[in-house]
Amino acid sequence: MKFFWEDEALSPRDIVDRVITGRRTIRAFLPTPLPVGEAERILEIASRAPSGGNMQPWQVHLLEGAALKRLVEAACYAYDYQPEERRGEYDYYPQEFFEPYAARRRKVGWDLYSLLGIARGDKGKMKVQQRRNFEFFGAPTGLIFTIDRKLAQGSWLDYGMFLQNIMLAARVRGIESCALASWMEYPAVVSRALRIPDSQMIVCGMGLGYGDPAAAENSLQSEREPVSSFVIKHK
Repeated sequence: MKFFWEDEALSPRDIVDRVITGRRTIRAFLPTPLPVGEAERILEIASRAPSGGNMQPWQVHLLEGAALKRLVEAACYAYDYQPEERRGEYDYYPQEFFEPYAARRRKVGWDLYSLLGIARGDKGKMKVQQRRNFEFFGAPTGLIFTIDRKLAQGSWLDYGMFLQNIMLAARVRGIESCALASWMEYPAVVSRALRIPDSQMIVCGMGLGYGDPAAAENSLQSEREPVSSFVIKHK
């Protein structure tokens, strides 16, 4: 596989810029497995993320093959037949959306559904698409992230830098990703399947693999606000 920097005389700065700006959420993966040991190498690189007091608050469950299949089956069964199992341990979103955040979330959601041919109000197709979260969208490698319940908000900020490192270290290798907050909605199901102790709390999941270039949903490019809208300059 050739990477974009092999065809152009790019500086290290340009490569980093391309990796960051070209990262996107992949919602349809090819079944092609990652090279042996590649996921572990990505996690090793990502672990250089900064953390307060060098506490390194992350723990990762790496799933491939039969182990991945078992978790997917358990989660999808809960999604289909056990609504009582859906009880997230923390609020990822606010209880009530407000502007400008509500409009941004609404737009990217409808942009995705439009690419998939899902009409407004078609709850059946929406549910099928939402279920794909618990299949890691077909990724050959799944990651489940946990954190010690006793750790405070600062460690969650550190965790975000670790997650971003994973996605960027993957992409520079031609591997795509999909971060999945939905996995924290079924903590009991995941904890039983992976034997996660009560002392650990599920943060999120992530799929790693090679994106399907023929999948319409992978063409989605979410918008970003201009710098002038979120930067307050002081002189």
